Formats: sequence, structure tokens, C-alpha cells
Amino acid sequence: MRKGWLVAVAVAAALSGCSGEVANTASTAVQTQASVSLPAGVTLVESYAPKAGEIGIPFNKYQLANGLTVILHQDHSDPLVHVDVTYHVGSDREYYGRTGFAHLFEHMMFQGSEHVADEQHIKTVTEAGGSMNGTTNTDRTNYFETVPSNQLEKMLWLESDRMGFLLPALTDEKFEVQRATVKNERGQRVDNRPYGRVGEVFDQAFYPAGHPYSWPVIGWPADLDRATSQDVRDFFSRWYGPNNATLTIGGDLNEAQTLAWVNKYFGEIPRGPEVTSLAKPLVTLDKTRYVSFEDNVHLPLLQIGFPTVYARHEDEAPLDVLASILGGGETSILYKNLVKDGYAVQAQASHGCSELACRMAFIALANPAKGGALAPIEAKVRESIQEFEARGVTDEDIDKVKMQIRSQTIYGLQSVSGKVSSLASNETFTGEPNQVEYDLKRYGAVTKADVMRVYNQYIKGKPSVVLSVVPKGGEALIAAADNFTPTNPPVADKAVEGLTEEKPQVAQSSFDRNIEPPAGEPVTLHVPELWRSKLANNVEVMGTQSTETPTTSLVIYFDGGHKLEALSKAGLASLTADVLNDSTAKHSTEELAQQLDLLGARISFSANDYQSSIRVTALTENLDATIALLKEKLLEPGFVAADFERDKQQMLQMLQHESSSPSALASKGFSKMLFGDDMYLGVSANGTLSTVPNITLADVKAFYQKQYTAGNAQIVAVSDLPQASLMQKLAPIAALTGPGASAPTEPANTLVKANTVYLIDKPGAAQSVIRVGKLAMTFDVDGDYFKSTLMNYPLGGAFNSRINLNLREDKGYTYGARSMFVGGKEQGYFYVGADVRADVTDKALAEVMKEISRYHAQGMTAAELKFTQNSISQSKAMDYESPYDKAGFIRTIQRYDLPVNYIEQQDKILANANVEQLSQLAQKWLDPQSMGILVVGDKATVQPGLEALGYKVVDMTL
Repeated sequence: MRKGWLVAVAVAAALSGCSGEVANTASTAVQTQASVSLPAGVTLVESYAPKAGEIGIPFNKYQLANGLTVILHQDHSDPLVHVDVTYHVGSDREYYGRTGFAHLFEHMMFQGSEHVADEQHIKTVTEAGGSMNGTTNTDRTNYFETVPSNQLEKMLWLESDRMGFLLPALTDEKFEVQRATVKNERGQRVDNRPYGRVGEVFDQAFYPAGHPYSWPVIGWPADLDRATSQDVRDFFSRWYGPNNATLTIGGDLNEAQTLAWVNKYFGEIPRGPEVTSLAKPLVTLDKTRYVSFEDNVHLPLLQIGFPTVYARHEDEAPLDVLASILGGGETSILYKNLVKDGYAVQAQASHGCSELACRMAFIALANPAKGGALAPIEAKVRESIQEFEARGVTDEDIDKVKMQIRSQTIYGLQSVSGKVSSLASNETFTGEPNQVEYDLKRYGAVTKADVMRVYNQYIKGKPSVVLSVVPKGGEALIAAADNFTPTNPPVADKAVEGLTEEKPQVAQSSFDRNIEPPAGEPVTLHVPELWRSKLANNVEVMGTQSTETPTTSLVIYFDGGHKLEALSKAGLASLTADVLNDSTAKHSTEELAQQLDLLGARISFSANDYQSSIRVTALTENLDATIALLKEKLLEPGFVAADFERDKQQMLQMLQHESSSPSALASKGFSKMLFGDDMYLGVSANGTLSTVPNITLADVKAFYQKQYTAGNAQIVAVSDLPQASLMQKLAPIAALTGPGASAPTEPANTLVKANTVYLIDKPGAAQSVIRVGKLAMTFDVDGDYFKSTLMNYPLGGAFNSRINLNLREDKGYTYGARSMFVGGKEQGYFYVGADVRADVTDKALAEVMKEISRYHAQGMTAAELKFTQNSISQSKAMDYESPYDKAGFIRTIQRYDLPVNYIEQQDKILANANVEQLSQLAQKWLDPQSMGILVVGDKATVQPGLEALGYKVVDMTL
């Protein structure tokens, strides 16, 4: 646990944004002749490669005759490609009363097209060993796949078919299913989530009536009900033409072949209606507006927002620096004035920018231990703003933000998907893919005077919007009485404007698109070359060299964690990690945070069920200084009483907050059902409201001595440095001493009973959380556990699995459902989970159990086995791409003491698996009578239906 858990309150979505506004560019001049022979109708627009010492992403930019922009980036480090199609349309192109279309269309685009059957798009990508998704925000919608490089042509066939041939396959039935799915998504992410409505309530007060940002991206429920399938067709025809899209491909590709494929599959798609940019008038407020609402929450929340500029405006960079000074982490003024003194559990400032508008936002979660009233919190935020004015801007403030931008840029280059996303976003919003070096320069040019100028221009004395979110019945806690009620313009007559033809031009193809392109030659996996070594204190280090970016990632693992603590003091491992994230004997929390920020590094302590760990991320050029700080934090903790009391109070408030989260309740209830109260796995590693108050600072000190020792430690390292050089730099960690610790493990005392539902009452819940499961196998790489993960894949391990297709696509009960086997060293379990509409809780549970029963009795089919084999075998091309991926691979080998080539054994098992063998595992492990069932929902609503199914309903308390 760490203070960053506020992110889960879903406020971030209201503050995030994209790029926008054409900016200066660091690209080289446009080439007049391609380095490859270009297909007819394809034009090379620009070619870029970073100069010596310059940070950037090399690419070639092309344009087809129909206006489609194509960006290609070659990266042969791994045998994979990432394909991104970004359409410059988001919720900002909707009209009042006709909202939610951009997001609804994100769903519709996965439902098949004229030459791709229903559900076939996702199945094809999955069977190719790839992953895919789509996202929508205020300004753009994108669709992307990462696949082995030999599957590229197939991805272009899929993406082009839904760009040019979607409408013939769009049926009223598909529309209704996806409308239901979006409603379920809204229920799960907005209506059933604490603080889920913050963004939409705030935006209505912040933006003028009818402004493109004044409604939520997911849309208003009434607007979704109002939509028709013709509206959807019109929306597609208006915005999904190739001239409003950017196709970006990065990875292990042959550029000439890729261009030929792009031209073949996309070149014949007709150009869509012309698209013009939206106006960007600066948002203004006539006075400070107060709005509030009650929610099923524990921690009162205050959000204050000031209108500023729009993305890539010349003042964006200095406003970002200002936000960092005011509320950017533990060195900020807000942290000092609100969090440090305990008035708020968390407080932060950010300058979120989207294409049409930005805002300076301040968010604070009030500490109920100090009353929880939001008026004093607002006063302290405004006093902090005034304190900045008196304090001014320091050289370190500027240097810190410059380093943050530089380090974040470098870390963003660690994966092909990250580079492709950057190129695609920059092209969409600026018309220029290369903004990396330009961004570094514009932030590098910010001066102290610039920061004070934007403060005076946009913040000082300016009106703002102040939102209070308080617990049910907590109206007295709001910052001030509401003085604003949104006014709504008339509902728009049409979903779109600008369609010039009643029947849009239909694409004609010169080849048979019904033929799915074959895969290319099988790719050769680039399994990392691993090395092992030991520090002078005998701590094992296992690592690999990765030269794609000049960075180093380390994780120090300490065997123990939650299992090492007494259950009467559950949460001790997590609280100890929190305290170790704070002061040392030499420096305060703020001083350490400042030093790390100036290095572009991060050191983070955490703990989970079976280990404590320290994650270190550094630019290799600053690794020595980062290791010095790591040594200080690890070996010379401050154990400051004020830090401990603050961290303990925050942990208690977090636990109270979790009591309002259905998903958190389900997680805790499921663990209790499977393992009981006497085993560490049955009690949350974050502790409980009855255990955390028992923990003292003396307990933390004692746990530190027991946990953070050389005898418990192992290190994973991924760096651009060779082994010898890196081991030299890690030498200071050898000062760590101490023996290993052992923890006796109580056996699980499962509460699972046949035909029984454990029910956690959540009055008024818009959705119910269903969890089904049982105790199962411990982890292995070649036994029943591994083989059962293969067996489960078509049941609930893939999007096209039986459970998900039933509940999501066929019935419209849920946004998503899945099942899995989870194995640890000491215990494993089987799990099925879905968040469903409250009114179909009983029906959804019946369908889950029906699918389990059928699979238990009949097993998988030959077609499902083939799908599983193809998907899992080919997906291995993506297992080792980023430093994070490599570190996870290394840790698995290290933790379970596996041979380096264990993947080869798994490949053989996968290739030789047969239906009978895996079906026998289904018969052994998936008996529905052995399953425990947990439901979190409104008892009054769901209990009668559950009892009608024949289940005994037992109340569960946590």
C-alpha cells in the first residue's frame, strides 16, 4: 500500500487529456523521393531519424490518395508489431442529448464487418497470439493490436474491413447488445464505484452549457436509450473515413512489404466527408461555482478547478510547472500543508490538458479523524496558493520538472506500443508525429518568470469550480452551499451534421476480402539471455542486459510480507513499507523526494501476501546516486513517529474507504470464503479495522529487523549495462546483513459449502459483484496447474471464452466476465468473476454455473484446443519486450527455482496437449458442487432470486 491509492477514485479521468494544436517540430525536411519503391497512390510525406544526442522516435510518414495517414516505425528488437488506428473523433463531436456515440462505436467496431464474422475480430487477434483493445476520450478514438510480426497482414485486413465495410454487418441486434454492454460498463465504472460521478458533475459546472466537454465520454443513460441504429450508422459515415484517421505501425516490419499491404487493404476505401477542427475558445467563469453531491463514500472529497488554456498552447508548459510546485508529490506545498499535518489523507494538483481545454485542478480527500469538513480544506488549498505567490519559483522547481519530462520520455520508449502511441497521438493532434524533442525543448525553455506570469494570468484571484463529495447524510461537510445549477440546451435533432449524401459511398474491392490472409513464417523468439551472480553478502542477483533505453530497473524481493506477521496485527508488513518510504535518519521525506525527482528516479517499498519488495527505476547515468539513496533508505530508516502516525491514519482511512467499494468488499470476502480467518491468505495484507489499530512503531521497527535482511533477499535487474558493470554499481547493497526468517503457515480453513451463497449486503448497489471459486493447485510449470491454465482458456481465459460470450455478448448482463487458476507456492485457487446488473444477479449466476457445469461434464472441443494452442504459443512473442516484462520472466525463474529453459518444456506440453487430457482436468477441478459463491449486492433486491435458484443465502461480515 502507498498513498497513491486515491487514483482509484476515478477522478483522474476528469483531468486527463490528449495532445492538441500544431506546434513547432524538430523533424528533418520532407524527402522528395522514397527510399523504397512506393505503391501507386502512396506519397512519402516525411522521414525522421534522431540526430546524435537527440531523443526521438525514427519514422517514415506516408499518405494514401484517400487521405489516410500512415506512419511506420521499425524496431527489430522483438518479433512483434503494434498496429494503431486512431480516428480524430471523440465525445467532443457529439451534441447535447445525443451523447455516448463515440464510446458506443468503440464497442461496435469489434462486432464484425462485412467480411469478418460476428465475434471473429477478437477471436482472430487472440488466436494469432495477440492482444487488442480500443479506447475513447474527449478528442479521439483508437483501436490497437499487438501481435507476432508474422501476423501483420492479417491485422491490416481486419482493421481495413471495419474501416471500409462495417455498415453492411451492423444489425439492430448487435446494436442492442452493445448498448446493454455500455450500460453495464457505466454501472461498473460510474454508478457502482465510489466517486464515480465526480467527472460528469464537475464538468457540467465547469464548461458552458453545450460545450463538447460538458458531458461524459461514456454518455448520459437517457441519451443511450434515445439512440437508434441509424444514428450509429450516421456517426460512422461522418467520422470514420480514412481522411480522418492515422494508421501507425511499429515493430519488426519490412517497410516495403508493409506499404504494399496497407495500400492493398486501405487504398480502395473511399474518402469520407471533410473534417474541420473545432474552435478552442478559452473557458471562462463568471464567479466561483459551488456544487456538491452525496455518495456512498467514507472520505469527503474536494475538487477545485481553474480554467486555463488548451493543449500545446504556449502557456501549457509553465502551467504544468506551476501544478508541480503546488501539488506534485511530497515536495509540494499542498502535501506540506494538508497531508503532512493530517488534514487530508491525500492532496494533489495537476494541470490536465485536452485538445480544446485545460484546467488547473486541486483534489483533496479530507481526513475524518480531523472532522472531515471540506470548508477548512478549501481554505487551506487557497492559503497554499497564496503561499506559492509569496514563495515564488526556485531553480530546483524548474530543474525537477525538466528531469521529470526527460525521464518520462525515455521510459516511454521502452516498448513498441509506447512509441507507436506517441507517434499516433502527435500526428492526430498536431499533424507532426515527432514532438518528443520539441516537448523537451519547450519545457526546457520555461523560466521562473513564465511560471509567475501564468499564475497571475490564470489562477490569482480568478473564479473556480468547487465540488464537494460527501458521505450519505453528510451535507453539513460540504465546502459551501451550492450556488450553481446546470442549464441544458435543447436535445439535438440529429446525432451528426455534415453528411452530404443520403447513402455514403460504398467501398469496392478488387480482391476477395472473404479470404483471411495467412500468417507469415513463424517468428523466432528473442528469449532474454540471463545471468546470475551474488553480492558480497551472498544475496543472489539475476538479470539481463537490455540496451534499448539507457535505463536500469531493479527489484529487491524479501521473502515474507503478510505471511510473516501475526494475524492480530495484519497490515504490519504494508505499514512498515509505508514508513520506509518516508524519512531516513539523514533526510526528511520531502528532501528524499526532491533528490529522486532531480535524478529522474523512483524508489518504492511495498508488501503483499508473501513478500516485501523495493522497486527501483533509474536513468543509468544517475544510477550511482540512486543506489546511494536506496542504501540510505534501506539501511538507515528514520522511523519518525510523525511519519508512522500519519501512515497509520492513512491506512485506517483507506480501509474505511474500501468498505464503500463493492469490488474491494468482493476481494476480501472471496479470500475469507476460500481460506478462512486463520490463514494469512484469508485476511487482507492491508490489515483490517480491528488489526491496524494494534500496530505500534515498536512493531514496525521489529518487523523491519526481521524482514529486511540479506537472508530474505533476492534481486532482479534489467539494465543497459553489462553484468560486470552493473554488479559493481550494486556493491553498496552488500552492506545489508541478517539471516533469513521463516513463517509457519496455517492451513486453509475454507468456508466453501455446496449450494450456498455468501452475501455481503451493499444497499442500493447498481450492480452486483459475483465471485465463484474453490481451493486448487499450487504453482507449477509442467504439472496439473500449468495444464489447467490451458484447460481454462476457452472457459474464461480469453475474450471469446464461453463465460464472457454468454454473459456479455449474448445476454448483455455484464461488461466482462472471466475465470482463471491462480497458483502460489503454498496454495492455489480457481476463480470466476463478473460485475453484473443488479436486476439480473440470479440469472447471471445461473449462467455462470451452467457454463461451469457443462464444461465439467463435457470438457473442451477440438476447435477450442486448437484455438488455445495457437493463441498461447504465438503470444510468447510479446513476453519479453519491455524491462517490466523481462523482470517478470526473471522473477518467475528466481522465485520458483526454475531452469532457464522451462518455457521449452511448456511449449512441448502445449503442442502435445489433447482434448481428453484437458477435459479430464475439467472433470477433476470444476465440479460445480465444490464451488463457493460470493455475491456483493443489495440484499433486499438479490436475495429472493438467489433463494429461488435453490441456494442457501448466508450473510457474510468482514
